[in-house]
Amino acid sequence: MADEALVAAEEAAGAAGMPQLEFSTFPNQIFWLVVTLIVIYLILSRIALPRIGAVLAERQGTITNDIAAAEDLKRQASDAEEAYNKALADARAEAQEIIAETRAEIQAELAEATAHADAEIAAKVAESEARIGEIRAGAMQSVEEVARDTATALVAALSEGKADAAAVKDAVAERMQGGSQ
Repeated sequence: MADEALVAAEEAAGAAGMPQLEFSTFPNQIFWLVVTLIVIYLILSRIALPRIGAVLAERQGTITNDIAAAEDLKRQASDAEEAYNKALADARAEAQEIIAETRAEIQAELAEATAHADAEIAAKVAESEARIGEIRAGAMQSVEEVARDTATALVAALSEGKADAAAVKDAVAERMQGGSQ
């Protein structure tokens, strides 16, 4: 019997369907649904949403600060690049000035060395010309002596006697002066 009552109760419950869909419990279910939604709303609006808002505000502040820092760093990098380019241009200009000064110094030293070398060469040329003049004078004197001796010997051989030394000397001197002109 007890078993039969149990089976009958199960059949009655199975025939009624799901308890949530029974119209007799709708007002009670709607009440608890509204209470639960109000509690969830209060918890979310008082605790969870302010925390989420704070996190979002903090994140937005961080993003804004990072963007501002990036802009500042970009400006600093641009300034540094301009300073680098200016320093590079100044260094190139200074290098050109140093090159020009060095060229001028080298040119001056070269001109001075050339002038000194020209002076030495001119002095050596003058010295050499003086020596050549001395040698030429010595050679002319030697030629004159040889010519005198030869003429004396020829005259003596042709005239079979003694040649007049003064006449030979005058003739050779006259010929030497006439031959050099």
